Amino acid sequence: MVIQLESLKMKKYIAAIVLLVCSTLGAQVQFEARVSKSTLGLNERLRIDFMMNVDGDNFVQPSFDGFRIVAGPSQQVSQSWVNGRSSFEKAYSYILLPNKKGTLVIKSAAIEYNGQIYKTAPVKINVTDAQEQPRDPNDSPISADENLYLVADVSKANPYVNEPTTVVYKLYFANIGISNFRELSKPKYNDFWSQNIEIKQLVAEEGQFKGQNYRYIVLKKVVLYPQKSGRLKIEPLSLEIDVQLPTNRRDMFGRMVLTETSKRVSAGGKTINVKPLPEAGKPENFNGAVGNFDFKVTPSKTNLKHGESLDLVVSVTGKGNLKLFTLPKPVVPNALEMYDAVHSEDISTPLSGMAGKSSDSYTIIPQYRGNYPVKPMQFSYFDLSSGTYKTIKSPEVMINVLDGPTPADSTATDGNKNKIVVEEFKTIKSKTNLVIIDKEGFFGSNLFIGLLLLPFLLVPIIILFKKKKEAMDGDVSGNRIRMNNRLAKKYLSEAKKQINNKELFYIALEKAMHNFLKAKLHIETSEMSKDNIQELLLSRNAKPESVNDFIALTENCEVARYAPSSSVTIQQDFDKAVFIISELEKQIA
Repeated sequence: MVIQLESLKMKKYIAAIVLLVCSTLGAQVQFEARVSKSTLGLNERLRIDFMMNVDGDNFVQPSFDGFRIVAGPSQQVSQSWVNGRSSFEKAYSYILLPNKKGTLVIKSAAIEYNGQIYKTAPVKINVTDAQEQPRDPNDSPISADENLYLVADVSKANPYVNEPTTVVYKLYFANIGISNFRELSKPKYNDFWSQNIEIKQLVAEEGQFKGQNYRYIVLKKVVLYPQKSGRLKIEPLSLEIDVQLPTNRRDMFGRMVLTETSKRVSAGGKTINVKPLPEAGKPENFNGAVGNFDFKVTPSKTNLKHGESLDLVVSVTGKGNLKLFTLPKPVVPNALEMYDAVHSEDISTPLSGMAGKSSDSYTIIPQYRGNYPVKPMQFSYFDLSSGTYKTIKSPEVMINVLDGPTPADSTATDGNKNKIVVEEFKTIKSKTNLVIIDKEGFFGSNLFIGLLLLPFLLVPIIILFKKKKEAMDGDVSGNRIRMNNRLAKKYLSEAKKQINNKELFYIALEKAMHNFLKAKLHIETSEMSKDNIQELLLSRNAKPESVNDFIALTENCEVARYAPSSSVTIQQDFDKAVFIISELEKQIA
């Protein structure tokens, strides 16, 4: 009988231990990422849920490299009681669309709970080729693949170095509707000088493509100047476009029902074979100018008095690579003081290439009376129309200085043969005597004594700092308030950075306002009901109008993320948030 009682007690102890272990395991924080599938096609969508069994704060989403966010984040919270035990679940959900094939990694998301940071494990997703989707009999009889093309038209596939060529990107479409163009990859123009031509408004025009009638829109125009010879590649432009396709269904009024989908198109890469400029007949002074030019050297005046100055303007006008070469520099006699050039340009870049004027203006001040020639200047360029080099020579410019001092050498007016030697500076002393300055020794000096006593002075400072840190570490409530204050400032700053990205802006602004409340009212996320916030703020002497504005702006953040809004509205919401937080800082006791 005694043995049975002992056995019964032992079973009770074991059951209690098992219950204790289960309850301990149940209290553990679980935070994980769940995906709808681990392998999907390039045209398929992926759902990912970040699940947690606690009410975590300050959710930080991963960067989603290689994916585009189609929808989200959406938040769901559920809590239930079963047999006297409660369960809690909170999730942040996203719908993603891959941008490329291969093995993509969704990095860790993070939350904060009870002062600790928890992260999900990275998730690997294998993206394969686009999958063929089964067609519903009621869906569109028209395929977007056969009615939507992106084409890059190159004006000249075999230009010379520095000869302009243009690339025009056209989107051809027929029997479908299109909207919302999103760039997936931008073309790169390595080894080209490039200039984008602004397109103020997209206009649909009629045209032929593959022998069929299509409508087309010019999306992008680029002027290119190749900077080296050989086979130069232009990377493709890729777009994702929302497409509206007609279906076989009709609505109650007999109108055709449209279905909307997205389509990815690419212009494909282009290769341009660039010819080198010919070596035969290339002038020695050739500086890379290619086109058709006129060259002039123009003085502002040729007769001047001592102390006056003149401007000598060296200019090239015409059509060609005006921004891609330097102008020749004038050579003047030593009796003329010439300052560095002031460069100016009046150049436009239409689709046909650069045209206009490039000039250097030199200020010249004569030092002596006399006549001074500026040597003739030469400018050489490669003429595309004739395929030969041409050289333009400017006439000699004679500058006449009517008065002023006469140079010591009477022959100095011939700037081509003699140099003027002017002794402007004389040495003050030709020999220097260096004297060693008396210097106090280091041992026994004030610096030596100070360094010797420094460790003894630092000991009490270190002790005080350590005690203060221990006190701060023990202040759990104070640390939480300080952390929430820092987070409010951090997310307010993040909202300002994301002011051009509506969704990220309102997410950061909402987090900033929530953390401000947590810091000032000492509450958690689960206590943030509208009535509770209003009651706590009013009890802390906040003005009713400030409280109402704060609650209204907080509720507006969730709606504004998905509602259409302008940059002006976003800026107004940011300014309003800063003002309300500042007012509540002053009012809350």
